[in-house]
Amino acid sequence: MPHRIAVLALDGLLPFELGIPQRIFGRAFGIEPHEKGRGLYEVVTCSVRPPGPVRTDADFTITVERGPEALATADTVVIPASYELGPVFDEGRLTDELAAAFAHIRPGTRMVSICTGSYVLAAAGCLDGRPATTHWSHADHFQQLFPEVRVDPDVLFIDDGDVLTSAGVAAGIDLCLHIVRRDHGTAVANDVARRTVVPPHRDGGQAQYIQRPLPEARFATTTTARSWALGRLERPILLRDMAQQESMSVRTFTRRFREEVGVSPVQWLTRQRVERARHLLESTDLSIDQVARDAGFGTPTSLRQHLQAALGVSPTVYRRTFRAGSA
Repeated sequence: MPHRIAVLALDGLLPFELGIPQRIFGRAFGIEPHEKGRGLYEVVTCSVRPPGPVRTDADFTITVERGPEALATADTVVIPASYELGPVFDEGRLTDELAAAFAHIRPGTRMVSICTGSYVLAAAGCLDGRPATTHWSHADHFQQLFPEVRVDPDVLFIDDGDVLTSAGVAAGIDLCLHIVRRDHGTAVANDVARRTVVPPHRDGGQAQYIQRPLPEARFATTTTARSWALGRLERPILLRDMAQQESMSVRTFTRRFREEVGVSPVQWLTRQRVERARHLLESTDLSIDQVARDAGFGTPTSLRQHLQAALGVSPTVYRRTFRAGSA
């Protein structure tokens, strides 16, 4: 059976964010011969009330055909942002309707929030003692309201196992793609990204808010250096080599790179090599030694350390889980 995802639509919801789970999970199809074309998720939308209208923050309402009982059948519950959270936002407590709705959720259900949906998870106690994020503009208020939550205001999303939180809007897309990647591997996630015409991967640790996301025209960018590095990930790449591609000093290049990408060049290189290793482990029969060399880690030990740090598993376990063509 497909993994069942219930999206909880609350009054004051943002239509864009409500549509993210359907767009991402609803476009996730099996790519192996035995499951090709089969939907991997079933996405349903429900309300805290019986079926009926739900207000949005736009000039229209939507009709939701399921009530809170749909939460009882969910494997994952997604809570998008809302601008009408009332006591949840003001006092950090669930309304009676929300409390009754949450009572339907089975223990062990994966919980996911997009943007200010994290307030609902926190008010329900799902984030106590856990790391979490929300939209950067609400981070201080969120931390004051829920001091027991370990708030990180700078990241796109946080995966804490069975509870995942994201920043606003586009970060919700990143988080949903991350969940697809975690559940079914890089190839499926990349296929969804292509269908949706979005970047296939932005790491959760990337900065939410980049001071200058697009450089002013009079400044050179670091695009050439990134393209150059991606074409030779299997070789040693020094920071000065990347800086030379843009005719910049190392100091200027490092500052410009972080302004444009949100992370340092070294962090970016490591993430690209992890992605290369994941692809090779999933789609080829190359030995672990060869994967380590082709991804630019050099040795199996280095590959193992970086994969463990990024994903929490060894190369062998990752391949066994997501190997293309496996049953």
